[in-house]
Amino acid sequence: MKMKNKMIFSAALAVALTSLPRAQAATSGVAPTNVVAVGLSSTNVPAAAAPAADTTNKPEDVMAALFGDPVIVKGNGFEIKQSQLDTVMDALKSRAASMGRTIPSEDLTKTALNSLIVNQLLFQKASDADKAQGKKEAEQYMAQVVKQFGSQAVVEEQLKAAGKTFDGWHDEMIQQRTAAVVMVRELNAAPTEAEIQKFYDDNTNASELPEQVHVRHILLLTEDPATQAPLPDAQIQAKKKQIDDILKQARAGADFAALAKQYSEDTTTKDNGGELPPFTHGQMVAPFDAAAFSLTNNQISDVVTSQFGYHIIQLLGRTPARKLALTDKLPDSEVTLADYLKDRLTGQKLQELAPAYIEKLSQSPGVEILDPALKALMSETNAPAAALAN
Repeated sequence: MKMKNKMIFSAALAVALTSLPRAQAATSGVAPTNVVAVGLSSTNVPAAAAPAADTTNKPEDVMAALFGDPVIVKGNGFEIKQSQLDTVMDALKSRAASMGRTIPSEDLTKTALNSLIVNQLLFQKASDADKAQGKKEAEQYMAQVVKQFGSQAVVEEQLKAAGKTFDGWHDEMIQQRTAAVVMVRELNAAPTEAEIQKFYDDNTNASELPEQVHVRHILLLTEDPATQAPLPDAQIQAKKKQIDDILKQARAGADFAALAKQYSEDTTTKDNGGELPPFTHGQMVAPFDAAAFSLTNNQISDVVTSQFGYHIIQLLGRTPARKLALTDKLPDSEVTLADYLKDRLTGQKLQELAPAYIEKLSQSPGVEILDPALKALMSETNAPAAALAN
């Protein structure tokens, strides 16, 4: 397979694998590994809906104002505009940054344009049934994102900051989901019920739900929230004295939730009385994790020190480890284990079957790159595969 086709496959497969809505929805309420909630949002929200910097006077906006929004690719039944490429590049860049990675500029452009082209080629093959299923899955996924953010208004604010609209995001999600549906149908990648049952029977870990704890916490930061730099020693000493005093109040019978609302510097939880979603071992930073899982009943911890600052933790509840049936719903989700495993097995089949299919699809006639610089860039064969396909 030529390197160009490998890149197209990587981009297209990434679209397909990240377009399995039940798999994403099933994990949307899970806290990131080794992250304690200190104003951090979920990592499972699409880049389009993630907070973005102010878009005022962004280079692409200035260029659009001066030169319009030119069509850069034409195909049978579709066009791709410069603004679409810019949007996907921004999303990929944000996603890479969230994983602590950077993508060279040329690779970023190739990956973004390849994903757009392949997405369109797949969408052109969609039947009415594919489009109906794509719309259903897109709206299910969007509903999950809205639930995660709390309201549609909050999602709209985040999209606006990224220069997008809710309706525009809706259309993009439908097209992306529909493209994934087409690939799954054409490759017959959806597993049968018998295959799902066999996987369930053969893989006990896939159906085991680890022990979870549900806690409140109060946090006093010992780092600057903007720069993550440590506070001056005098301020840290003052915070330690304050957290010791808050602990005395909590153990003397003061309402823990009220104390969190008054004192906690975790802006994402203080208004909710410091309450965190239930979590399993390993999902929080080590000192917080160890303290939370050592508590019993409604016990209040000693002062816990993490890289973020000083915490006090109150246990609200504990859910023992248990085995899920295929018909059981996953925690904080409307997704059954069977549906989740179906998407997981579909992803595995796509990894196996898609390369040859995408190579053939990439040779479809009638796709023309109109921008000379992009055409020259895309003709190069020595670039690495898409940086975010894994």
